[in-house]
Amino acid sequence: MNAPATPSAVTPVATPPAGNPKRRTALTAIAAAVVLIGGGWGVWYWINGRHSESTDNAYVQANVVQITAQAGGTVTAIQADDTDYVKSGQTLVKLDPADARVALDQAEAALAQTVRQTRILYVNNSALQAQIDARQADATRAAADLARAQDDVNRRAPLVQSGAVGKEEYEHATQQLASYKSAYTAAKSALDAAREQLNSNQTQTEGTTVAEHPNVLNAAAKVREAWLGVQRTSVPAPVSGTVARRSVQVGQRVQAGVPLMSVVTLDNAWVDANFKEGQLERLRIGQPATLEADVYGKHVVYHGKVEGLGAGTGAAFSLLPAQNATGNWIKVVQRVPVRISLDPKEIAKDPLRVGLSMTVTVDVANESGATVSETPRTTAQGAVASTTVFDALQHDADAEVARIIAANGGGRAAAKVPAVGASPSAPVARAAGAVDRVADSAASQTRHHHHQS
Repeated sequence: MNAPATPSAVTPVATPPAGNPKRRTALTAIAAAVVLIGGGWGVWYWINGRHSESTDNAYVQANVVQITAQAGGTVTAIQADDTDYVKSGQTLVKLDPADARVALDQAEAALAQTVRQTRILYVNNSALQAQIDARQADATRAAADLARAQDDVNRRAPLVQSGAVGKEEYEHATQQLASYKSAYTAAKSALDAAREQLNSNQTQTEGTTVAEHPNVLNAAAKVREAWLGVQRTSVPAPVSGTVARRSVQVGQRVQAGVPLMSVVTLDNAWVDANFKEGQLERLRIGQPATLEADVYGKHVVYHGKVEGLGAGTGAAFSLLPAQNATGNWIKVVQRVPVRISLDPKEIAKDPLRVGLSMTVTVDVANESGATVSETPRTTAQGAVASTTVFDALQHDADAEVARIIAANGGGRAAAKVPAVGASPSAPVARAAGAVDRVADSAASQTRHHHHQS
């Protein structure tokens, strides 16, 4: 038989070790830190965070001024290249001026000739007036001769009947009277012709001077045009800035209006921040903003303000806008560009470049401003952009025209002559009237005596 089994020894149950106090302390510290951080963030959000809107979809923008030639020509020199800083009025490109100078020489010669020809018109007025005076003297002398002949006929007429004066002598006096009458008529016709000639010449000169004569003004306009053509062979910078995108080359034949390069006004840069449509509810014009550029990091902070909100989303003004009414539609959150102006002093200290990425945070606590600009730009605000570079060109052209006119005697005062259609002076009118009366009287008496004979 098998021997009965002996009871085995009872195995003792192991008790779990006591908890690790270091681990418990660490977990408690982490939990406390999370609570503190969460509480701190909640306090920050309640005080500041809920009063701001931010986006990193923001980029630096500036005026990119295209430089174009105002006249066609061959490029002979390029005096600025990419990355160069240029000042307003500085010459950037030079064109061959040979053709323009020839045209200017021709226009200046034509103006000088026109001034001299116009001066002749004014000189002719004086000559014609002297001719009128001479014709007037001839008419007065003819009238006196006619009156004397008429007196001779009147004295002899009564003596013919008594035989004291022969009939032949009387007829001779009558013939002489007719001769003087013809001479007076011819003198009067010459006087009238001289007056008409003066009136005709005065129609080209009355109410103006040599410098303001229409022919001179027309020639002067051509000189200005040719002068501007010469000046436009030098292409100046309309604004100060940095040169970019130079495409012109020496020897290239360029046409007016073709872009040659660009000048970027970095000192007047701004930021276009593209906020989501859900962030626009509290954005207002005039709200302050802080900006950080990726190129400088967080240690450089720019300050600006909201200048305005775009009139539409970026998608609405894209080259190919979305057609949401056709096909399958997927909702896409839209973004609206918001312009943020920058402090010029901060830009001068830490320059920016067009296209740099920015992070923008706008303080929306003050919502008293408008969301859309409702007032037009005033005269006091001035133009958005302007230049005075081209003003001097016109001034110099006017000075050149004045020089040519003065050099050819156009600046001298024109002699004053009676206006067209003006009546002769009072003594001349009285003399002419007396002559007419004598002539009429002589004619009537001659007809009477011929009838008696």
